[in-house]
Amino acid sequence: MGRGPAGRYRVDVDAIEVNRRIPFSAMFNFRDVGGYPGHDGRTVRWGRLYRSDSPHRLDGADLEAFTALGIRTVIDLRRPSEVERDGRVPEQDGLAYRHIHPEHVDWGERPYRQGEDLPRYLADRYADLADTGAAGLAEAVGLIADETNAPVLVHCVAGKDRTGLVCGLTLAALGVSDAEIAADYALSTEAAAQFQAWFASTGQQMRAGLPPLTTPATAMTLFLTELRQRYGTVADYLRRAGLTDAQLTALREHLLE
Repeated sequence: MGRGPAGRYRVDVDAIEVNRRIPFSAMFNFRDVGGYPGHDGRTVRWGRLYRSDSPHRLDGADLEAFTALGIRTVIDLRRPSEVERDGRVPEQDGLAYRHIHPEHVDWGERPYRQGEDLPRYLADRYADLADTGAAGLAEAVGLIADETNAPVLVHCVAGKDRTGLVCGLTLAALGVSDAEIAADYALSTEAAAQFQAWFASTGQQMRAGLPPLTTPATAMTLFLTELRQRYGTVADYLRRAGLTDAQLTALREHLLE
């Protein structure tokens, strides 16, 4: 049993799945990453770590609802060009903005081809990002590990790939099972359909060569399995990327209850 972001008690998995999402009219993939079982029978705390698509569209009632969550730190994983194109989360008193760009090859240089194995394609792109963007990914997890930054929101453009990796690595370091991590990652599929409908309504078109905006659970499972084959554990990968043992301990101390 865990306490949800609004103080309600979650008593079963179905309740968690129903209440995990926090609805906004201008964001489609905003949700709490709490509630999952981790190390030593402890549970990831609600209301400490959120994930979403880009919050640059927040205004009016959406901005009021966002403010009410008490988020202290926003970690923006987008490319500099994406930040320049769309803008950033609206400035607010007490809200720290951190832009971290995990270096990675533009997916247009390794285009998805129709009929290609999507989970395999995504897992390979995530492995590439884990290699070239290791320092940025570790920096993001390090910010999440610092209790003074919480609550934290992590986002990219659609909130599924770069955000999915940072949240997946964080949950793995907290001892959450691969099955639970993959299930959380897969929740972005429904939101991605809403994001795509909004994107189309703006008159913009998706770039050629991008994969479908879906998040098959197998992609995350493959990524985590193969990351461990290369590095031993997710914690070992994060250490090699620059995270300290003290940060890993702090992550577990304040995100697990």
